[in-house]
Amino acid sequence: MRVKRTLAGFSALVTASVLTLGACGGDSIQNADEPAGTKDCGDLNMAVNPWVGYEADAYVVGYLAQTKLGCTVNYKNLDEQVSWKGFGTGSVDVVIENWGHPELAKKYMTDQGGDGSAVDAGLTGNDGVIGWYVPPWMADKYPDITNWENLNKYADMFKTSESGDLGTLYDGDPGFVTNDEALVKNLDLNFKVVYAGSENALIEAFRTAEENKKPMIGYFYEPQWFLAEVPLVKVDLPKYTDGCDADPDKVACDYPPYPLNKIVSSDFADSGSPAYDLVKAFSWTNDDQNLVAKYIAEDGMDPEDAAKKWVDANPDKVAPWLEAAGVSS
Repeated sequence: MRVKRTLAGFSALVTASVLTLGACGGDSIQNADEPAGTKDCGDLNMAVNPWVGYEADAYVVGYLAQTKLGCTVNYKNLDEQVSWKGFGTGSVDVVIENWGHPELAKKYMTDQGGDGSAVDAGLTGNDGVIGWYVPPWMADKYPDITNWENLNKYADMFKTSESGDLGTLYDGDPGFVTNDEALVKNLDLNFKVVYAGSENALIEAFRTAEENKKPMIGYFYEPQWFLAEVPLVKVDLPKYTDGCDADPDKVACDYPPYPLNKIVSSDFADSGSPAYDLVKAFSWTNDDQNLVAKYIAEDGMDPEDAAKKWVDANPDKVAPWLEAAGVSS
């Protein structure tokens, strides 16, 4: 959803200057209920990175923090890199879905040699996959296209005005985790990376390519609700091995598996807020996330309403998270 990443209504890539504005404002939900626990929750500053799966995570946790813990939840639409900067300033408490980012860990996490403003808060339960995908009709008509070694044979099919004599490989938001430019170069592929600009743009491009039987190859990822609508087919890149992506300029292998995790500010972790206990306990499946993301992106539900619908339907899954935060469901 990403060495930058990555998947209804997101803001474009946010610059660092927006972080300052976000610290002063941001969309907020005021307390609907009195705090249910014994500890004061206060404000919860939740970064919302630009893909709908992340939005699903953020609003489910935020909805529970607001309605069960009495928090004031501030949602801040921020790029991944900008989100991590907010840990040190106090403007961001939580990045609820982190896709690796070893370069950010080295900068902000003590155990990686960073400034200590960020700490790990455990896994989300989601298994992340990043790769190159083609629409199903192409895999059916050209079965060998899913092997990277055959891509140059088909490069001419993917030419666009943006790529000239090369095939177009579509990426999403420039802030998403991507090795694609290095991969194209190091695998000697006759392609050019072209940024579609957002998760929504990628989804619409793949949807149109399948409906109209147009050639397309592009960056995509799982978990992602859209794959239930259009079952994109992953291209096999050279197998990932530990360390094969250590040098970003020399990457010539597939993306690693991403066990997605939560990152919080050190101050938030030490604050005694029950919201931290809730965030730490939060864990669900790809199917859970995809369902809430579908409510938002495909069904057009407000994220808060989508979160409430899922929470109301899944009391057994929610109960352990709330118990960890000191309240009953």
